[in-house]
Amino acid sequence: MMTTTPVPHLAQNYAPVMYEMAVRDLEVTGAIPPELGGWYVRNGPNPQNADSAHWFLGDGMVHGVRLEGGRATSYRNRWVRTTKLTDGRNTYDDGPEEDLLAGSANTHVVRHARRTFALVEGSLPYELDCRPGRELDTVGPYDFGGRLNTAMTAHPKTCPVTGELHFFGYGGFKPPFLTYHRADASGALTVSRPIDVPAHTMMHDFHLTTSYVVFMDLPVLFDQDMALHGEGLPYKWHPTYGARLGVLRRNAPFGAVRWLPVEPCYVFHALNAYDEGRDSGRIVMHVARYPVFDETSATLWRWELDLDAGRVTEVQIDDTPCEFPRVDDRLAGRDSRFGHVTVADSPRIGTGLSRSYLVRYDLHSGTATRHEFAAGRIPGEAAFAAADGTPGGPGWLMSYVYDASTDKSDLVILDVQDVAAPPVATIHLPRRVPFGFHGNWLPDE
Repeated sequence: MMTTTPVPHLAQNYAPVMYEMAVRDLEVTGAIPPELGGWYVRNGPNPQNADSAHWFLGDGMVHGVRLEGGRATSYRNRWVRTTKLTDGRNTYDDGPEEDLLAGSANTHVVRHARRTFALVEGSLPYELDCRPGRELDTVGPYDFGGRLNTAMTAHPKTCPVTGELHFFGYGGFKPPFLTYHRADASGALTVSRPIDVPAHTMMHDFHLTTSYVVFMDLPVLFDQDMALHGEGLPYKWHPTYGARLGVLRRNAPFGAVRWLPVEPCYVFHALNAYDEGRDSGRIVMHVARYPVFDETSATLWRWELDLDAGRVTEVQIDDTPCEFPRVDDRLAGRDSRFGHVTVADSPRIGTGLSRSYLVRYDLHSGTATRHEFAAGRIPGEAAFAAADGTPGGPGWLMSYVYDASTDKSDLVILDVQDVAAPPVATIHLPRRVPFGFHGNWLPDE
């Protein structure tokens, strides 16, 4: 009898879990900080039929742990009920006309203006319920009162000063391939501005500073035939396309975009960006940079943009393979001294590593501290949870950590100011959480 070997993105802890569950009163090792009241929620691909053509394409499933009064009161997981999941729809089922309801909603979970969204960059956001007893259930697609007519990036940025949500949509068979959007603090969509780019490139993330938004037009191009035939991820590396960064002033959202060339590369995720001095025309950005798309590991780089000179200085910070860079989001667009990355043996993170760890970079001093996990324990992205009202101050890092010895996962909480120390708390989950993408600590409002 012949047997088949599962493809890597459907094997071991990449394999989907096949049912939803809700479990109360989780076992804890250590002590959960009593200040933490809310949900840690992370999104990821979990194909309902246990099959997908690429890791990025599985149906979205959110996994949440509720913390309250020093206790882990519940774990809950739910598929995001998109039309792809409920009706079997796909983005290009009707040919070149994109179905903006048919995404997988599998990449991120964010909150804005008291609404919580599950995001993927190929469709509209899907709103999640936050009412007691219905947490993480799907409300439905959200289009900002009919004003959003493009897909929405999975990596929007909230300005900590104005409360505005900055994001973009990209894609399609015809221009405009890129549109910049802005919603005010109340959730009203106030800006939708098409941006002229020569091709549909995969633009997963972007940058926000106090004065600018910066787009990354990098040489990973959409393949129309692959998309129409459902042949995996429909994007290919084309280094001859070139690579450039597009700078737009926030106070002139319909003004000119200034394009600066960089060396061909790819960036899935930005750590942070900020203006170097007021009105200096200089921007500093940190990114997890791949020299070649889908064939190499990313490492942390610093890009310094000089708008007066029209050039970008590119400096590698570290040669450690890493992914999932995060900062305290209250410093988004401002100079954050500390940044955190994940180093682990999994796609988009690294290869061939015997141990996994989370790294805290001091971007001012150039030093780094790491929390190393025991062999067989693999963390995902680490989100920041604040301990007080001081941006960049005390708090905790939260990450789902898979344990190969038990085939289950834990929610691990580290003291952000002493990441090398043993976890403050390890919350033992009733099942494994498949490797996934992004999430957030959503404190009670």
